[in-house]
Amino acid sequence: MVTVRDGRDDLGITVTSFMSVSTNPPMVAIGVDVESYLSEVLHRQDRWAATVLSGGQRALAGRFAAEGRPSARLLIANEPHHRGPLSDALIVDDGLTALECETRQRIPAGDHVLFVAEVLTVDYASSDRDPLIRVNRRYL
Repeated sequence: MVTVRDGRDDLGITVTSFMSVSTNPPMVAIGVDVESYLSEVLHRQDRWAATVLSGGQRALAGRFAAEGRPSARLLIANEPHHRGPLSDALIVDDGLTALECETRQRIPAGDHVLFVAEVLTVDYASSDRDPLIRVNRRYL
């Protein structure tokens, strides 16, 4: 799940394309639909947060994947969360890990844009939970 603060509002979306790009410096990439509002915001805001959700957070992933959703603050109001000190983005607690990132490259790729970002900090990491995995449009 990716979140970004845009002025007074918070945006978030469940991304299905998240990958490690480099270990030195640590970099990741996300794929975002070129026509989405999140893509527009990520072209203006370089800093954002990514939370790798745990298996128990399936409902949360679904909320952030739904169309026409309200502010990210409302979607996580009942979930433990905090703001990242470097990105000011909302970070959901109890996932596998949370990263604060800064976009270094934007690469058009068909109907998506790849946002390649340096990991500024690892907010937390947990090894005692199973990951939330999506395959063939279903969560495992």
